[in-house]
Amino acid sequence: MSFRLGGHGLAGGTEEFRHDGFRGGRLTAVVAGASQIGAGLFLTAGLLTPLAAMAAMGVMTVAGTVKWPKGLWVQNDGYEYPLVLVVVSAALALTGPGRWSVDHALGITPWPVWVVLAAIVAGPVSGLLTRLVLHRTPSAAEGEPRARLAD
Repeated sequence: MSFRLGGHGLAGGTEEFRHDGFRGGRLTAVVAGASQIGAGLFLTAGLLTPLAAMAAMGVMTVAGTVKWPKGLWVQNDGYEYPLVLVVVSAALALTGPGRWSVDHALGITPWPVWVVLAAIVAGPVSGLLTRLVLHRTPSAAEGEPRARLAD
């Protein structure tokens, strides 16, 4: 696959996920990339806005968990930017896509409040569950010190 958008392609994305401690490799990179691109396009078009916001919040929650140990600030590669994107996505879900959106053209706005609130909760929760399921604990061979057993 040669579609790169200025990045390192699928191989680079796969390696980055492995470096960050995720299982799944190629499939994880494809799903994460498709979620990021799809959520961005849908949010831009105002199409299925709460669901697109949910996907964006899920992906950015995972990104935030990766950057969490580095602290808040983006200049230290911290989680500030993913957090901002989660908050902006939630705000878009709450405020709706606006008059010049596909949702409005299709007559599916305003979204019911329960759908919006469910999306706002499900996005970050799905990201945390993804982290829990796909993240692996590094082995001693990968540089993590082993705990000593009591004599």
